Amino acid sequence: MVEIINIGDELLIGQVVNTNASWMAEQLSLSGFRVHQVTIVSDSREHILQAFTEAEKRVEIVLISGGIGPTKDDITKITLCEFFNTRLVFNQDAFDAVEKMFARRGYPVTELNRQQAELPAGCTGIPNPVGTARGMWFEKDRAPGEKTIFVSMPGVPFEMKAMMTDYVIPWLKKIFHTPFILHRTILTQGIGESFLAARIADWENGLPGNLKLAYLPQPGIVRLRLSGTGNEDQVRLQTGEAVAKLEQLIPDYIFGYDEDTLEEIVGKLLLQRNATLATAESCTGGYLAHLITGVPGSSAYFKGSVVAYANSIKESILGIDPENLKNFGAVSEQVVTQMALSAKNRFKADYVIATSGIAGPGGDTPEKPVGTTWIAIATPEKVFASHYLLGDSRDRNIRRTALQALNLLRKAIRQDK
Repeated sequence: MVEIINIGDELLIGQVVNTNASWMAEQLSLSGFRVHQVTIVSDSREHILQAFTEAEKRVEIVLISGGIGPTKDDITKITLCEFFNTRLVFNQDAFDAVEKMFARRGYPVTELNRQQAELPAGCTGIPNPVGTARGMWFEKDRAPGEKTIFVSMPGVPFEMKAMMTDYVIPWLKKIFHTPFILHRTILTQGIGESFLAARIADWENGLPGNLKLAYLPQPGIVRLRLSGTGNEDQVRLQTGEAVAKLEQLIPDYIFGYDEDTLEEIVGKLLLQRNATLATAESCTGGYLAHLITGVPGSSAYFKGSVVAYANSIKESILGIDPENLKNFGAVSEQVVTQMALSAKNRFKADYVIATSGIAGPGGDTPEKPVGTTWIAIATPEKVFASHYLLGDSRDRNIRRTALQALNLLRKAIRQDK
């Protein structure tokens, strides 16, 4: 079993979100290691020592992140020396790595940076391929024939991730025999968690005993994580059969698997058809364009976007009929449809997404509460609009509108000949 210890006052006061723990736990689980506990401690010698002492009694592996940088509040290294009854010694290999990295960046090595090459005597240094602070690997006997492995890594996420991926997990797997575990994540959009659970209840109840299902909802998407343990060939077969049955059960809601994103899937469909895309955004404020252009190579199919937030811009840039705005309002089928058609004409794009809604918290009326949203999709052959009541959270409404729009586009492209 594994305990994760994250060190830093910034985590306890909410200044920084502890993304390290969730990423570490996920990677460990994928590798067959069971995470028993996650502990967050302050930059306090007493607090850190207490966490180490208690973790040693509970688990065989303790993974630590944070507090090994060059500043005065980084006390993990000296606290590890106290815990393991050792001292810091200069490590030439670690210093050479620091010098090379600073030379590539054109910076001089300061005394603080030189101190990063000091490691506790008796530990094994872990290379840092993207930073200057080396990791530290300790092994401590706790009973005859039993030991606890302590691994200390940087708190900077991209440094910790590189170290975990390239060194820590491979080294741990050489020592510990872990069971085979397979995770398959099915990505759904357009249906809420409770409705989805009711829809697939019989399928879920019929899963083999060694397959477990977890619901992982987030704004606009529900992920279904299917986890299997046991014989590798059997688990792969069982998982494949279960996913195939689910595909037949909810084909309209599944858009991808594992690390897929809607914007990537839409991009691939557009490339396959040599088609182009543009957006006309009101309530999403450019967020759709941001998602689309976040995909490498999106310039091959994305032409651009008009963020027509104000009605005056809808009229002057997109040519929206003032009478439609007066009679139906900006958040209406008439206006969002005209936005899509106008953008299609102006950008000469094959497909267009248009959005208009009341994201909140203000701007609502009795007839149009917060969350009222219209999305229009223009295709080479037609234009259609869909109406949604999303909720009362501004951030979630923007995110859900963008994802709903991308999924509508995905379906429209797939239906086109």
